[in-house]
Amino acid sequence: MRHPNAGAVLVLSLGCENLTHDQFVAELGDYDPDRVKFLTCQDVEDELAAGRDLLKELAAYAGQFTRQPIPASELVVGMKCGGSDGLSGITANPTIGRFSDMLVARGGSTVLTEVPEMFGAEGFLMDRCQNEEVFHKAVKMINGFKEYFIAHNEVVYENPSPGNKQGGITTLEDKSCGCVQKGGSAPIMDVIGYGDAVTTKGLNMLYGPGNDLVSATALTAAGAHLILFSTGRGTPFGAPAPTLKVATNSQLAAKKGNWIDYNTGVIADGEKTIDETARGLYDLVLEVASGKKTKAEEKGFREISIFKDGVML
Repeated sequence: MRHPNAGAVLVLSLGCENLTHDQFVAELGDYDPDRVKFLTCQDVEDELAAGRDLLKELAAYAGQFTRQPIPASELVVGMKCGGSDGLSGITANPTIGRFSDMLVARGGSTVLTEVPEMFGAEGFLMDRCQNEEVFHKAVKMINGFKEYFIAHNEVVYENPSPGNKQGGITTLEDKSCGCVQKGGSAPIMDVIGYGDAVTTKGLNMLYGPGNDLVSATALTAAGAHLILFSTGRGTPFGAPAPTLKVATNSQLAAKKGNWIDYNTGVIADGEKTIDETARGLYDLVLEVASGKKTKAEEKGFREISIFKDGVML
């Protein structure tokens, strides 16, 4: 409901959930009743008809806005990797890292998540925390996720996955050293929790799992306007926010042109440098922010996955 990409929102409930309408509104705080409307199914005779009527009102509200120029400093971009291969830490992730530095240098914000895939390389990030407070938040996030694994009798060093190994990743540290490169070299300005929004300009770290769609959903909830997703194996998925799939190798980009938005394999092919490739990615991000559709959007792929924990009654 708070996401800047959402022109208008319909909140649908059954009517007898543990999360009541009153509690929801109280936690939400101030909102524009023209932009946000509620429908409780048990309160109306025909929820489909009532829903259509409300959606017409919301569509009319959202339709009154026109696109206006804004600076890149307003952008918030999430960064995630999945299905890595031996080139992930050589092509795609360093390119995304350079992009992150470029956006941050222009006053924008980037968000790095998937905490388990920082294990073994967390020192590279912690050394860049802007102050002691942020450092302690980063330590708490890393150790908290390890304790979460232990509490569920899960082996912390489960990674790399079978797909990672097929792609050429050998150890968790190998995977992690590639993963953290997406954070570039800018200082880490803040560490935020799952479900929290980005409030500090610059590079942020977000509490989230390694699972692709769960983390991408968390990045969306944090306020990311779009997400960069590097992959050496390929995937068709798209988060609620526009998701740009960045291939680590040219073979994947050629084979899955209907999945891949950008190819960094040109670095390994010797055709371009990392800096040149990063500038191209930066230009593409601005195009997507300006309305260009990603491959996932063209196909209508947009999914949500929630991070669950604890006892299910």
